[in-house]
Amino acid sequence: MTKKLSLKRKGKEPEPPSEVAASPEASDNEEEEVSIAVGHIVALLSHLCMFLSLQDLLQAVKDPGEDTTDDEGIDEVYHSDSSEDLEFESDEEGNYLGRKQGSEEEEDEEDEDEDDEDAEEDDDSEEEEDSQSEPTEESPSTSKPRQADDKASSSKASNKPEKELPKRDPSKPEYQDSDTSDEEDIRNTVGNIPMHWYDEYKHIGYDWDAKKIVKPPQGDQIDEFLRKIEDPNFWRTVKDPQTGQDVIITDEDIELIKRIVAGRVPNKDHNEYEPWVEWFTSEVEKMPIKNVPDHKRSFLPSVSEKKRVSRMVHALKMGWMKTTEEVEREKQAKRGPKFYMLWETDTSREHMRRIHDPVSAPKRDLPGHAESYNPPPEYLFDEKETKEWLKLKDEPHKRKLHFMPQKFRSLREVPAYSRYLRERFLRCLDLYLCPRAKRVKLNIDAEYLIPKLPSPRDLQPFPTVESMVYRGHTDLVRSVSVEPKGEYLVSGSDDKTVKIWEIATGRCIRTIETEDVVRCVAWCPNAKLSIIAVATGNRLLLVNPKVGDKVLVKKTDDLLAEAPTSDVIESERIKTAVQWSTAEPNEQEKGVRVVINHFKPIRQVTWHGRGDYLATVMPEGANRSALIHQLSKRRSQIPFSKSKGLIQCVLFHPVKPCFFVAVSLTQNSKIQGTYIDSILLQTQHNIRIYDLVKQELVKKLLTNSKWISGMSIHPKGDNLLVSTYDKKMLWFDLDLSTKPYQTMRLHRNAVRSVAFHLRYPLFASGSDDQAVIVSHGMVYNDLLQNPLIVPLKKLQTHEKRDEFGVLDVNWHPVQPWIFSTGADCTIRLYT
Repeated sequence: MTKKLSLKRKGKEPEPPSEVAASPEASDNEEEEVSIAVGHIVALLSHLCMFLSLQDLLQAVKDPGEDTTDDEGIDEVYHSDSSEDLEFESDEEGNYLGRKQGSEEEEDEEDEDEDDEDAEEDDDSEEEEDSQSEPTEESPSTSKPRQADDKASSSKASNKPEKELPKRDPSKPEYQDSDTSDEEDIRNTVGNIPMHWYDEYKHIGYDWDAKKIVKPPQGDQIDEFLRKIEDPNFWRTVKDPQTGQDVIITDEDIELIKRIVAGRVPNKDHNEYEPWVEWFTSEVEKMPIKNVPDHKRSFLPSVSEKKRVSRMVHALKMGWMKTTEEVEREKQAKRGPKFYMLWETDTSREHMRRIHDPVSAPKRDLPGHAESYNPPPEYLFDEKETKEWLKLKDEPHKRKLHFMPQKFRSLREVPAYSRYLRERFLRCLDLYLCPRAKRVKLNIDAEYLIPKLPSPRDLQPFPTVESMVYRGHTDLVRSVSVEPKGEYLVSGSDDKTVKIWEIATGRCIRTIETEDVVRCVAWCPNAKLSIIAVATGNRLLLVNPKVGDKVLVKKTDDLLAEAPTSDVIESERIKTAVQWSTAEPNEQEKGVRVVINHFKPIRQVTWHGRGDYLATVMPEGANRSALIHQLSKRRSQIPFSKSKGLIQCVLFHPVKPCFFVAVSLTQNSKIQGTYIDSILLQTQHNIRIYDLVKQELVKKLLTNSKWISGMSIHPKGDNLLVSTYDKKMLWFDLDLSTKPYQTMRLHRNAVRSVAFHLRYPLFASGSDDQAVIVSHGMVYNDLLQNPLIVPLKKLQTHEKRDEFGVLDVNWHPVQPWIFSTGADCTIRLYT
C-alpha cells in the first residue's frame, strides 16, 4: 500500500498537501505535547552528545562504508533544497517498507503541487503548515526536509519571509556544490554556543544571509497533552536545540541507543571476536643479520671494562657501594616494623630509647654452690653463723645470703620453696616499678624571659652629680690615681707635670715637673708606704709626695734611700732593657727618690696589691714589652723570652698571691720566673692567662674585638671587665667560659677606660663621647647565680677636644665617688 507523506490526524483521511494550511494555534498546540518517554530519551541524547555526535553514529550504522564527517570528526548534516514530499511504501499497520520507485512524471507533478501550495501560503500569511502532526513514521531521509518546511512556515507566521534556498539538481551528487559545516542545520550560523542565550528572543539564530530564524510557535500544556494522546510517535520525538524543530527518532537510532546504553559496540555488524592475524612471525631466525667477520678486539678482554670492574670491586670491599640485595635488605628493614627493648639487653645497649636516661632493670645473681640441694660442707652454716643469720631478721639486707643453705640426699626430697611467690612478686616490682628518669617540662612565658631589673633607687648609693672640678693642667690629663686612704689625688698630664691634689678642698698641694709627657701615674696600694709611680718617656719615677703622716713619709724615704745588696747576677738581656738608679739632687728636692730607666717609652704602670711589685708595659719592646720590678730588692725580670704580639696593658690579681699581665703571644713561649704564679696577657684579639709557677697557659679569653683599650678585675678576682675601641665593654666570668658573659654597648664612641669599685658593687666606664656611665655589677658567692648588671647613671660634663673625651676613670677607695680625667685639662669628681 502506497501512502503520500502529508499532514493528517488520527481517524481522519489524508488531504493533499497543497490544499492544507494549518493554523498557527494548532501548530503551537501540537509542538508543546511532550511525553515522559520522550523526556527520558532527550536526557539520554543530551548526555551522549557530550562525547560524540549522534549523527556520526547514525551514519556509521546505516552506511559503514561512507564517512560523512569533516576534518574534526563532526558529522556534516545536509538538507535537500527541494521541498517536495517523498513517497514511501508501508503496510496496513503503518510500518515502513521502503521508498516508492515512481516515474519522473510523478515527481514533476509533485513539484507543481508544491509550487501551488507555496502560492497559497503566501496569500494567507496567518496560516502555517504543521508538519509534525502526521502520526505516520518517517524515515531519516524524510525528517530533515520536514524540518526545513517547518522553519519556512514559522517564518511566514511571524511576517518575516525567509529566502528560499536554491533547488538541487537530482542528477548531481547531493554535496557537490554545497559548503560543509560542523553544525547539524547549516541554515543556523550562530555556531556552537549555548542556545539558552536566545530564550528571551523571538528568533533562534541567523541564516547565511544574516536574517533572523524565527522560533517555531510554542503550544500550551493542552496542546501538548492532545499531541501526546493523538500522535503515536510522540515518545520518539525530540527537539533539535539548534532550530527548535521536532525530530522523530527512527528505529535504527533507537537500536543504536540501546546498544550504547547496554555497553555494546554501536555497529552491530562489527565482530568483536575476529581471528588473530599474526602480522609478524614468532619464529626465531637462526641466520645472522650481517656476515661480517668479527674483529680481533672482540676476542680480547677490554682494558677499560677491567678497570671499571676493579673499581667496583674495591668500592664493594670498602663499603662505598652496595649490592642490589643489600640495598633491598635495607629498604625492607626501614619499611618493616621497628621494635626496641624496654630494658637493656644482655649483650649490648639498645639503639633506641623510650626515655633519654633509662634506669637498667635490676638483675638477679647467678645461682652458686650454696643454692644447690646438695652443697659442699663448707657452704653449710654452723651454729655461730646460724645465730648471726637469725639475729639479722629485722635487717635482712645485711645478710650475706638471703637464705640458709640446706643439704638433701636427693632432689626428690627437696620440699617446695616457701618464699617462691614472695620473691617472684618482688622481682616483678623491680621490673615494673623501677624508677625512670623523670623530666619536668618547663612552661616558660615570654614575659619571664625578659630580665626583671631592679630599680636604680634600690641600688643606691652611686654617684649622680658633679661635685668638684680640679683645674690646673694646661694640656689633656691622661691618668689619675687616688691615695689608699682617700685623702689625696695624683694626676699626670701631657704638659709634663704631675700634680697632687687634696680631694676635700680641691687645692693643688704640689706640682712635679718632668722631662717628658706623663703617660701614667699609680699610687702604691700599700697604706704603710707613700710612693707614686710615674711613667714619663723612657723613665719610671718613684716619687715620695710628702703628704700625710710624717712618720709614713720618713719610713718611705728610708726604704728608698739605699739600694740593698744582692748576690744575684743579672743577665745582659735584663741590663740592656732596664737599669735602676738614684735620683739626682735637683730631682730629690721635688720628691723623686728612684729612677728606673727603660730602653723604650713606657705606656702603663700598675702595682701589685701588696705594694712590693709593679709592672710596666712598653708596646715597642717586642719580646721585652712587659717588665716586672721588685721594689724591696731593686730587681727586674723579663717573664717571657718570646713575644710577637702587641701588649696593650697589664693587670695584677687582687686576691691570690699572683698577678696577671696582659701580653700577646702568637706561639708557645717559654715563661721564666720563680716567684710569680700567673700572668694575664692581652692582645688585640684575645686575653691570655698564664701560670708562672707551672709555666703554662691557663686560659685564653676571646674578645672578638680589634683593639682593647683597658681592663679591670673584680676585687674577688672571678670577673674581668674589658674596654675596647669598638664602642663596647665585655664582662668575662673566669669560672664560666672563655667567651664574654655579657657584651655591653652603652657608649657611642670608643671606650677608653673601665674600673671596678673596691667595696661597692659598682663599675664605671669613660668614653670619647664625653660620658661616664656608672653601672651596678653585683657578683654573688653562689656559683649558680649569674652576676647582676644594671646601668645606673650617665654623667656627661666633660668637653670634647680634638675628638677626645674622657681618658681615664678611677674610684675612691672608700666612698662611692668617681674621678674622671678628660681632654679638656680638668679632673672631675662625681658623688
